[in-house]
Amino acid sequence: MSELVERVDERDRVLGIVDRSEAIRRKWMHRVATTVCRDTEGRILVHRRPENVSRFPGQYNWLIGGAVNAGETYEDAAARELTEELGVRAPVRLAFTFLCHGAISPYWLGVHEAVIKDSLAPDPSEIAWHDWLSESTLREVLQQWPFVPDCQEAFTKYTAQ
Repeated sequence: MSELVERVDERDRVLGIVDRSEAIRRKWMHRVATTVCRDTEGRILVHRRPENVSRFPGQYNWLIGGAVNAGETYEDAAARELTEELGVRAPVRLAFTFLCHGAISPYWLGVHEAVIKDSLAPDPSEIAWHDWLSESTLREVLQQWPFVPDCQEAFTKYTAQ
């Protein structure tokens, strides 16, 4: 199944529409939207990817997200990914964007925030395990557990805000 994304330049300006797999293969910049999910106590959702996925199997992440489809805004993509991966709807707020050099290919990353008040229904093809951690605990486990490489850079930028 083809996933169309907008190829962008170093200033996040659209150059054209391409297949995401081609963008990754050719290392063309495109857009990815993620969300920092917090519960009503302020804890951050952390999850582990399934062992059978092609990208970063069994690794942890503190962001929920995916590619921004062609014609979609960062915010729309972030909200869509929450529904697809966690089975919840929640308002998302863009915190910042930055050019992430990426372990697989470079991309513009939109980091959003959302407070999740509903029960989660994670998609098992995306999330094998999850828990809510305090920011200080997350800071500790980022040094101990195998996290998706790109989320380390995002955490540094997020906590510097």
